[in-house]
Amino acid sequence: MRILILSDSHGLTEELTEIRKKHSKEISMLVHCGDSELETNHSCLEGFTVVRGNCDFDESFPEDLIEDIGKYKMFITHGHRYSVKSTLLNLSYRAKELGANIVCFGHSHYLGAEIIDDILFINPGSIRLPRGRKEKTYVIMDVDNNEINLRVFDIKHGEISELAQRFLL
Repeated sequence: MRILILSDSHGLTEELTEIRKKHSKEISMLVHCGDSELETNHSCLEGFTVVRGNCDFDESFPEDLIEDIGKYKMFITHGHRYSVKSTLLNLSYRAKELGANIVCFGHSHYLGAEIIDDILFINPGSIRLPRGRKEKTYVIMDVDNNEINLRVFDIKHGEISELAQRFLL
């Protein structure tokens, strides 16, 4: 299964549509980890599974979501309710309560992926206001049995091959 994960688009619409169109034939699921700053029925969010971020005022977005991805359970949240800018501990506790193996979150605008206590944490960065790097990033995750491969893309320049990562869960 191939899943596109992005976050923190902060009002961008054309870019969301371009990303969806560019990858539509290869993607099984589109995930937006919050702070779209759009209404739930906005056309550029069509096909996306979206959670509510701290800058999203449309209360019809869910705060958190759980999705079954084959044998994995994916927890999707923005992260602001779990203080992700200072620690992943609260998010880790919540993931364990939910039995999640994969956590997708945003909020900090920092691209990153790591395994803590057998849980894969993925922050796709931001496609509008990245921190810690100039690239405006999103992630494509390939899930295949015990192997998860992450590829990182810059919104303008495509895949950043040196940032690809492989995880065994």
